[in-house]
Amino acid sequence: MMNQFKKILFTLLALAAFGGFGEAYAQHTLGVFGGAGMATARLYPKREQQQLFPVINGGLSWRYYSMPRYVGCVGVDMEYMQRGFSFGYTYTSKYDDQGKEHRTYKFFTRHVNTIMMPIVWQPHVYLIRNHIRVFLDAAVTFSYNFGGDYEYDDQPTWSGKYNWRLERDNRWNYGLAGGGGFALLFGQFEVGVRARYYFGYADLMRNLNKYRNNGTDGRENPFYYTPNRSPMDNLSLNVTLAYRFNKEGFETWNAPRQRDRQIKKKEFNFSEAAGGNSGRRRRR
Repeated sequence: MMNQFKKILFTLLALAAFGGFGEAYAQHTLGVFGGAGMATARLYPKREQQQLFPVINGGLSWRYYSMPRYVGCVGVDMEYMQRGFSFGYTYTSKYDDQGKEHRTYKFFTRHVNTIMMPIVWQPHVYLIRNHIRVFLDAAVTFSYNFGGDYEYDDQPTWSGKYNWRLERDNRWNYGLAGGGGFALLFGQFEVGVRARYYFGYADLMRNLNKYRNNGTDGRENPFYYTPNRSPMDNLSLNVTLAYRFNKEGFETWNAPRQRDRQIKKKEFNFSEAAGGNSGRRRRR
């Protein structure tokens, strides 16, 4: 099952990356991007958490641009992304004069390395004679988790490389992503800024019905029981640079559309009609 899933992913990527280049009139871009952002997980039962910042991401992107009347482009990204979460595993309490409790948490932090493949749709508009492209981002994402590390705030010697285990950890994930941005067009180059939020659906750690006893776990797993839910989310801000193939594309786009048929107006001439009627009377 896993091998079939891998084949499907690689097939989709290959088709997206090379399938459209046969059309000479089409516009394609191949680009790079990189940036930083924040990461967290939606643990359930809910726990005290803090955002991981900064986490980095970057990679390659390919886009296919249709005619403006179809408003939008499609494409595929292949990116490296840091993900993870940080939750309070212990705390100390202090009480003020009114008896209100104030907690100071110590956090367990885990970083996860991910290879992410978003399949993207970008509705967009062009401004200032095709020199600015403003777009929205919508994507379905597939990802593979690998590597990473962990650390404790109050126990520096407990930090180290994370030990992945099949019965506890889920390497394959999927989700949705959305955002927007803009790009400046200089000839055949695009330089822009993009913000995107990644919303995970699959759990990082397997649910209770698959994995319950962690008696043999090391310090890399501070949970007494694996959480019921543990999907990961990311927010990233990227700088993008892309090269646009087929520089004649905009000239084709600006050509006026030809009407399929033209309706000619025909005026009714009363004088000719009257003359024709009188002629008929004379011949009679």
